[in-house]
Amino acid sequence: MSDPSPENQKRLERAKEVFQIEAQAIMGLESSIDEDFFKAVDQVLATKGKVVVSGMGKSGIIGKKMSATLSSTGTPSFFLHPAEASHGDLGVISEDDLVIAVSYGGGSDELNPLFKHIKRLGVKLIGITGNSSSSLAKASDFILKVPISKEACPLNLAPTASSTATLAMCDALSMVLLDERGFKENDFATFHPGGSLGRKLLTRVKDLVTDEKTLPLVSLNDSAKKVIEMMTTKEVRGVCGVIDQNEELKGVITDGDVRRWLGRFFSGQEKVEGVIAKDLMSLNPKCINENELAGKALYLMEQFSISSLFVIGRVDSSDKIKTVGLIHIQDLLEAKIK
Repeated sequence: MSDPSPENQKRLERAKEVFQIEAQAIMGLESSIDEDFFKAVDQVLATKGKVVVSGMGKSGIIGKKMSATLSSTGTPSFFLHPAEASHGDLGVISEDDLVIAVSYGGGSDELNPLFKHIKRLGVKLIGITGNSSSSLAKASDFILKVPISKEACPLNLAPTASSTATLAMCDALSMVLLDERGFKENDFATFHPGGSLGRKLLTRVKDLVTDEKTLPLVSLNDSAKKVIEMMTTKEVRGVCGVIDQNEELKGVITDGDVRRWLGRFFSGQEKVEGVIAKDLMSLNPKCINENELAGKALYLMEQFSISSLFVIGRVDSSDKIKTVGLIHIQDLLEAKIK
């Protein structure tokens, strides 16, 4: 980047100042993790119903994100708008639920009807606030404190560092809960079936493999002519597997192997007569189990700079392993794994 103009230099300095202030606000939260944080974790884990998150304005936006994060990581949750709550939506809260209220200042009047309602129900309240003496703090059973020294706003008015710190505290609580629940990648995939993330986490190799009937396999002693015929059929993408009498994959023949052999032939180093599959093959072919995620197949192809993998799996309920398919990088691209 060339030296910025005086005008852009001023903009750059302001942006850097915002980063520094908000980073300091987040790092300052370490000292706010106290006994109430641990009790809040235990309370969420003990909740039989759902976690109801509420907040007004910018705090409400943070609350919506927190509720979405909780729901996607093993803690059922929904967001309740405090203004709508006092017009009938309070009915969604049951005695088995837990409420988390987010308000940096802690004095949002819209939250007061919510506090009174959950007190009548006997529902516990976790407050996330920067003001330990606020009405929210006083109404809460547990307080997660998010104090900051100043906002990133030069007027010290617009919620900036405070909302960033609140979001970080919400994420900290959510991720501790994720750990406590033993939430794993497969669980995450179950809740994210849509989009590229869902495809990467849910698609298995066996969902994309070539039909076993068109699998390009030859025996160790098959002729070079048969190998080339196999590799030029329309279903095959420039690769052929070599198996022994037990159907165990021993090697692989690629277009490159055939070209190198032809190069030696035309230079007089090789003869056509008597050349068989095992003379052409490369040993130790790269394979992948049919139950692995398709994303792992992509990783292996990129790691070893290859375009296809043979797929192995068990035969019925036996311990015998055989080659059951072939997966090509084009299959992964068509499935939008990459």
